[in-house]
Amino acid sequence: MAFGIILASTSTIASIPMEAAAQSEVPTYAKWSRLAIKETQVKYPHANVVDYLHIGSESEKGATVEKFRLWLKDGGREFGVLVNVRYAPETDKLINIEFQELHIGE
Repeated sequence: MAFGIILASTSTIASIPMEAAAQSEVPTYAKWSRLAIKETQVKYPHANVVDYLHIGSESEKGATVEKFRLWLKDGGREFGVLVNVRYAPETDKLINIEFQELHIGE
């Protein structure tokens, strides 16, 4: 007997086997993306995160930097924020988080 996840909309119904869903890999940066989103929401409490992009990773001396771009909406204002999450890969411990607001054209 196979179990699956049923996805339904008004026009289609699709079935995805649980084995396929379980086999999809969680990206290595998932933990840090959740942290980046959470800390951005703390820094900008009245804004909603409307889009998210993992830009990539960089290795530095004793650290890895996961880079993200988040798009926020605060009332009528929309803006981007670059979030760099720096951590020690040997210990998986956070070193720091840096934020940089993006303005039109950046």
